[in-house]
Amino acid sequence: MATQKQYLNLLRGFLFLFGVFLANFTPIANATENNFIKVDKNTDLEIYEWTHRPVVIFANSDKDPNFISQLEFLSKDIEALQERDIIVLIDTDPKLSSSLRKKLRPHGFAFVLIGKDGQVKLRKPSPWNIREIARVIDKMPIRQQEIARKKQEKRD
Repeated sequence: MATQKQYLNLLRGFLFLFGVFLANFTPIANATENNFIKVDKNTDLEIYEWTHRPVVIFANSDKDPNFISQLEFLSKDIEALQERDIIVLIDTDPKLSSSLRKKLRPHGFAFVLIGKDGQVKLRKPSPWNIREIARVIDKMPIRQQEIARKKQEKRD
């Protein structure tokens, strides 16, 4: 018959394994939270210059079918977003009249890709999947330099 000490050891082992299990999924949840940011009235793209590629998603409501589809597309491959330094800025409140809305002037749903240099690289009135986005980004000169640098680091 098992003693109380054996039960406690068994419980400790279970709790340890459960903790390890949860720890493996925490970075995924944090990555999702950190890659998707709801804009406020004064959100400025300059803070992302040379560090991130902002993708700005505009919609007149968070219930817009295009908006929902776009978030689903982007959520499917968080690693691809992180690999390309993509940060997703979300603006679903036209009444807020954010600085991004004033600068980029969307009409209804809009997908806007901003390069690391702060320039608009792509505007689309419909959702884009991550493969299409990655293909466009991977052709950009700065991204080509990043890929070459990573290949060089692997060789060294």
